[in-house]
Amino acid sequence: MAAGKSAAIRYGTEGQRAAKMGSMDPLDLATRTLAEPVVLVLMGVSGSGKSTVAALLAGRLGWAFEEGDALHPQTNIDKMAAGHPLTDEDRYPWLEKVAEWVDRRLDHGENGVITCSALKRSYRNIINRRGSGVVFVFLSGTPETISARLAERHGHFMPASMLGSQFADLEELSPDEPGIRIDVGPAPGVIAQQIMDKFGLRPSGTGREP
Repeated sequence: MAAGKSAAIRYGTEGQRAAKMGSMDPLDLATRTLAEPVVLVLMGVSGSGKSTVAALLAGRLGWAFEEGDALHPQTNIDKMAAGHPLTDEDRYPWLEKVAEWVDRRLDHGENGVITCSALKRSYRNIINRRGSGVVFVFLSGTPETISARLAERHGHFMPASMLGSQFADLEELSPDEPGIRIDVGPAPGVIAQQIMDKFGLRPSGTGREP
């Protein structure tokens, strides 16, 4: 099967309704076989390892990859670099760009991986506006763990001082949302493999790790 079109991660509105009734757990919802292709959205606060894990996944699977931070308008980057949290109004144009990237992949029948903090359910609803083809992978860690990572990170526009505001905004995945939660404790390569194992994904044979 061609690289980028080998996923078996599927779900749909029927699965969402079942989850709301308590008959399906989030992993079942995320892996329900109804339609393909799929875009995995690596979500979580800054410093959770989204970019590293997403790049590993995309490389192993041979899927399209986008760094969500690269889609921010310059005004957002400047605001965060100055230590000011983004408002919902600041984020909406960015989320629209993320959703457009997702839509393009799905419209072309391609699988993909994109990073996006997707902190609130309302943000995830924008990304998953078509109601199918999107699965969220929440990289979860304690404030202490993430803070220690941010202290060692250099060259990113968002200062570590803003981590508290991100945790304040964070709304974890609900049972009726298509997605899974993964602990950020292990090494990035181990986390990438855990994600692949949960979804039954295998290397494409053509993908290369960065």
